Order: sequence, then C-alpha cells, then structure tokens
Amino acid sequence: MAGPAPGRRLQPLAALALVLALASGLPTARAGQTPRPAERGPPVRLFTEEELARYGGEEEDQPIYLAVKGVVFDVTSGKEFYGRGAPYNALTGKDSTRGVAKMSLDPADLTHDTTGLTAKELEALDEVFTKVYKAKYPIVGYTARRILNEDGSPNLDFKPEDQPHFDIKDEF
Repeated sequence: MAGPAPGRRLQPLAALALVLALASGLPTARAGQTPRPAERGPPVRLFTEEELARYGGEEEDQPIYLAVKGVVFDVTSGKEFYGRGAPYNALTGKDSTRGVAKMSLDPADLTHDTTGLTAKELEALDEVFTKVYKAKYPIVGYTARRILNEDGSPNLDFKPEDQPHFDIKDEF
C-alpha cells in the first residue's frame, strides 16, 4: 500500500502553521479575566452607482456615504460637512475621486475618473484619502467599478490584500 503523496503530508502542517500565525495576533485574556470579543464594524459590501446614490445625505434616517478611489466611507459623523445643504454634500452618494483630487465641487469633477490629473493633484488625492477619509471615517464597502470591469467581468488588477480595509484575519 502506497503512502500519501509527498505534497499531502504538508497540508496539515501548513494549516496548523496558518492557525498559529493567526492566533498569535489575537488578544489574550489574563488569568481570571473573560476575553472580550473583537469589535467589528459593519460588514464591507460592494456598491453599484445606483446603490451608492441612495446615501447622498438627503434622508435624515439614512447614513451618508461617499467614495474616494473606489472605497466607500461612512461620513455620517461629519453630517455638518456632508449632510443635506452642507458645504461638501455634493461629494456624497457617488465616487468623487476627481473632485477630491482637484479640491473641486464642480459637477463635472464629481466622478471616479482620474484621467489627466496632474502629479500634484494625484499626490493631494493620496494625502486626503489617507489623512482624512481613512483616518476619520469607517470603510463600509467598495464601488463595483473597483472590482468589476464595465462589462461585468472581474477586474484582474483588483487584489483584496492591497485594499485599505483588508485584513487576512477577517477572512477566516
């Protein structure tokens, strides 16, 4: 009787190594303490343009969302800036990447399209994305455009591990 294929023996070891690696980053309880469950935000989801448009700050009982670089943020806590009639309400309910990069509220700039932006505008976009949106507001999802091509086929350049809110621990 032949033994298992050489590659098969390593699978249990690889699974154990993965479990140990993931467990090493988990909080541990001290003696006599009950461990607290990890806090989790709302589940991250995929938004079509139509779905995102529902969160433009027009409804009092709805959260306010905006997208930058295809990442959807919940900016409800900044209602005085993004709510109905507020100065930056024009950015909400859509991917306003170009407007953020150009610091523009011109309707023509309120789009995901970054074609033709200068190096300085792209640098400003990255800075605002990181220091304002990622630092202050929870990520609630991604735009479908970030993950899918126009024809609905998968965007092969999309890598979950490169996304701002991806954590391998959340996948298990």
